[in-house]
Amino acid sequence: MPVFSITGEEDPFLHVTLRHGEKIYCEANAMVMMESNLELKGKMNGGLGAALMRTFANGESFFQQHIEAVKGDGDCLLAPTLPGAMQVLDVGARQYMISDGAFVAASSSVNLNVRTQNVGTALFGQTGGFFITETSGSGQLVVSGFGSVATLDVEAGKDIVIDNSHVVCWDSQLRYEMSVSTSRSSGFLGNLVNSVTSGEGMVLRFSGTGKVVVCSRSRAAFLSWLSSTKPQ
Repeated sequence: MPVFSITGEEDPFLHVTLRHGEKIYCEANAMVMMESNLELKGKMNGGLGAALMRTFANGESFFQQHIEAVKGDGDCLLAPTLPGAMQVLDVGARQYMISDGAFVAASSSVNLNVRTQNVGTALFGQTGGFFITETSGSGQLVVSGFGSVATLDVEAGKDIVIDNSHVVCWDSQLRYEMSVSTSRSSGFLGNLVNSVTSGEGMVLRFSGTGKVVVCSRSRAAFLSWLSSTKPQ
């Protein structure tokens, strides 16, 4: 199985070692360097429909990069689009749901499936809108977050509330709901006012038992700032 390791502390690289015949796939433009034994191709994952949903609903690339060790063993270096840390996750007994733009790379035996969310959750974006990406299969998955990343454990009876723009991915067995406030008793208008006055945006409340990966910086705020700095 391909070996993923993270090298460097600030804006690190993802180092991947592949044995002859092994392959991975990653986001478009993630490849930084690869040895000559490896071959790079652009492919659609999951067919035309899935590729279109990832592109238009989740903002991911239509074609993903597939890297295969066709001539022998080889190494490659990958990097996420946004500056920040990465996390290598084991997929199999535990599956994950992935926020927009967080996917970096995965073993070829891991699938990314696009499924619909309920209307109430989908209306508050940044978790995939009406569509959300969920893993299946077994292997390893690599995700990235803007800034540093950390893994939080959710325990039964101890819900956690996380600002929506700081969520990278979460255990698919967790239950989640989105609101404009941490309060369940203030009503929609009261929550909206509280959200504006506290400076917080949408939040996700997770319950059950599982893991959530979070990042220290707001991806949405960074992209908004980046857009505002572009020449008119």
